[in-house]
Amino acid sequence: MRVPAPAKLNRFLAVLGRRPDGFHELELVTTVLEDVPGLTDTLEGEPAAALSLALSGPMSEGLAVDESNLVLRAWRLLEREARRPLPAALRLEKRIPHGAGLGGGSSDAAAALKLGNELCGLGLAQADLLRLAAELGSDVPLFVLGGTVLGLGRGERVFPLRPVPLEPLLLVHPGLFVGTPSVYGALGSVGYPMPEACPSLAPGAPPPWRNDLAGAAVWVCPPLADGRAALLEAGGEPLLCGSGSCW
Repeated sequence: MRVPAPAKLNRFLAVLGRRPDGFHELELVTTVLEDVPGLTDTLEGEPAAALSLALSGPMSEGLAVDESNLVLRAWRLLEREARRPLPAALRLEKRIPHGAGLGGGSSDAAAALKLGNELCGLGLAQADLLRLAAELGSDVPLFVLGGTVLGLGRGERVFPLRPVPLEPLLLVHPGLFVGTPSVYGALGSVGYPMPEACPSLAPGAPPPWRNDLAGAAVWVCPPLADGRAALLEAGGEPLLCGSGSCW
């Protein structure tokens, strides 16, 4: 079996405050970039004598193939749910850059949940997959849903929205890696943005472009500012993708 793992674009990302558990209260409107081959990982799997994962593709260099890998972590959750081993030979082709704010690892994890559920005939409902996805990371559930998604809480509470078409845009990857935990950790140093939720929208109206993490990301990774300056000089309106590094 083969399952696509597309990238995502947060077109609205508001940080509403810090929670007692250390996470941040968020409101997100995210579009899963389906049918963009250059920004889609591919996960393949077939029954085998033991569980294995092989990596390939232009963005696979430096990624670990051990129990910290999100694909294998997702598979272990399926084994826990099934209460039995699920031996399979998995192959992941990476095209989404790592640490770019495009959700590549989270999308791979969601693809593993979907593929394992079908390949092994587990019969898990979408609600079950969403529950497991939330254990893996805040961004994983939105990839289980796909399309245009509203994310609440730390992002793990997801709701499908009417499709919001994206206008033509240029996606720029500056070749930098930005760690998401470090960006959220820097919010306390940079200062929290005004906690404004998404305004009420008319039917079919798109949300505003916004990312409250941009200041903290540039503070953590100052070279990000060079890319933003170049895009501004070229007449663009740069918006950071998630916690970066793509504009």
